[in-house]
Amino acid sequence: MKTNSFFQKAFVVFSLLLLLNAFLSEVNAQVERVEPPFWWSGMKNSEIEILFYGKDIADYKVSTEEDVVITRVVKTENPNYIFVSIETKNLQPQTLHFNFSKKNRVKFTQAYELKKRKENSAAREGFTSADVMYLLMPDRFANGNPDNDSVEGLVDKLNREAEGGRHGGDIQGIIDHLDYIKDLGATAIWSTPLLEDNDKAYSYHTYAQSDVYQIDPRYGSNDDYKRLAEEMHERNLKLIMDYVTNHWGAEHWMIKDLPTYDWIHQFPGYANSNYRMETQYDPHASAIDKKYCEEGWFVKTMPDLNQSNPLVLNYLIQNAIWWIEFADLDGFRVDTYSYNDKEGISKWTKAIMDEYPNFNIVGEVWLHNQAQISYWQKDSKIGALQDFNSYCPSVMDFTLHDAIGNMFKEKAGWGSGMQKAYGNFVNDFLYPNTNNLLVFLENHDTGRFNEIYKQDLQAYQLGLTLIATTRGIPQLYYGSEIGMRGDKGKGDGDIRRDFPGGWESDEQNAFQASERTELQENFHSFTKKLLNFRKNSKAIHQGNLTHYLPENNVYVYFREFEGEKVMVVLNNNEEKQTLKLARFQENLNGTTTGKEILSGKQLPLNDELTINGKTPMVIQL
Repeated sequence: MKTNSFFQKAFVVFSLLLLLNAFLSEVNAQVERVEPPFWWSGMKNSEIEILFYGKDIADYKVSTEEDVVITRVVKTENPNYIFVSIETKNLQPQTLHFNFSKKNRVKFTQAYELKKRKENSAAREGFTSADVMYLLMPDRFANGNPDNDSVEGLVDKLNREAEGGRHGGDIQGIIDHLDYIKDLGATAIWSTPLLEDNDKAYSYHTYAQSDVYQIDPRYGSNDDYKRLAEEMHERNLKLIMDYVTNHWGAEHWMIKDLPTYDWIHQFPGYANSNYRMETQYDPHASAIDKKYCEEGWFVKTMPDLNQSNPLVLNYLIQNAIWWIEFADLDGFRVDTYSYNDKEGISKWTKAIMDEYPNFNIVGEVWLHNQAQISYWQKDSKIGALQDFNSYCPSVMDFTLHDAIGNMFKEKAGWGSGMQKAYGNFVNDFLYPNTNNLLVFLENHDTGRFNEIYKQDLQAYQLGLTLIATTRGIPQLYYGSEIGMRGDKGKGDGDIRRDFPGGWESDEQNAFQASERTELQENFHSFTKKLLNFRKNSKAIHQGNLTHYLPENNVYVYFREFEGEKVMVVLNNNEEKQTLKLARFQENLNGTTTGKEILSGKQLPLNDELTINGKTPMVIQL
């Protein structure tokens, strides 16, 4: 009897252990991540695909407690993922409940919120040619909250002494200086990425993201980002998110547990891009060259996303829309646009523009030929030759940037000096929309203009006047307005220096006029005067551009809109020049006076106009 009793007790214990193990297994299977974390009712694209992630979660059947149509359930080779699509067309804002069942028994439930959409969200207006975009790198701009300089769980800690290290700038630092940016005359802010990047080093640039639903805690929180947008909108400023579709960081949680083998491009494993974007449209390109451009990784720490996988593409579309709705964004700048799967990025862009018809997206297409750049702009006639439309409204005018790097050093010549500016705009017939081109002296990846020109104020005045008054959307890189330098040859850290005064310990605060040096103030006051004039000039925003062949290194052009006329004269000579005004009568049309905006002087415009050496004029006729 005693023996039987022992075995009975052992059997009971064993059974309890089995039950406990089964219970723990089900507990472990519960949802660890839900993405998107919530959604909105009333979206034009009413089907939402929700990713549920947890150990062996694909072993469960999914249903809802509410009267919700589940349109599709996708399980992949990785049992830790399940993708559940639902139709939200007739659903009011509410909390849904997804039941996860096994053997007809509900094992656990996951709540999911459908929020009320902001009124007129779909009609939001993106950035336009009426805007001036201020590009900043948050880590290098201003440190508003020293408490988040280093964060537990994120490897790269504060090291302001290292050019490639974390310096501590954050969202609060941007908020603290919004009035400075507005006063300068900028109307929009493009911040380099703010999403979590858990790389071991150089994480401050944040292009190797490890969680695309989470602001990097060293910059702040998701709510801080939302608050940034709110503070900006109170000041009539627009917020542009730097979005990365081409790649994630190797530390991204999904890269460490891929939903599918082909979620990223594999060769198998890693292969680097050849960076030859020409292969995307070259009619003679070999398949292998095209493959290594499009599918090769940008660098080894940035696995290349496969937008031809429908799950990947839909994830990226929904993530982008989620940020627009959540943070109330006004635009995207898309990194490495022309490295993406060509058809995939076209579908991504069209999906966003279909949801927000007045939104704007500028793609980074770093090419050096207008025909090749124009290929990537929406409704390009050149793209149409290959039956391709990117649907991307705006692209970056890199050929103008290339010309600006030399033109103000050069004497007059058949293809030198101001002829380079003229020659760039001659090719505008290639673009479907020249007003939606981003024009710039420099950005966070290029040499600093004020380094190239050795902090020459006159060169800066000529360059800024050109991009601020020609067609397109001007973009200013933080610190240029105070003459900041940075040598690309010394590495990216040098062209991404800290803005002086962004840290309490800084010896000088260049945000304050009283603390700027004379040279810094000269740069700043010129920038402020020009950009604030531009704010209110519809001729500059929308006007027809008529330009004249440069003579003696002097470039003259006019902007005209609904009776408003602006004449721009750029003298790239060291010496004074006198212009015979009869040549420009088709635009002057008998006008005899004008106000020169930069000096504030009234000018007679009868027979001749004299302009000092290395000087711009912006004349309101």
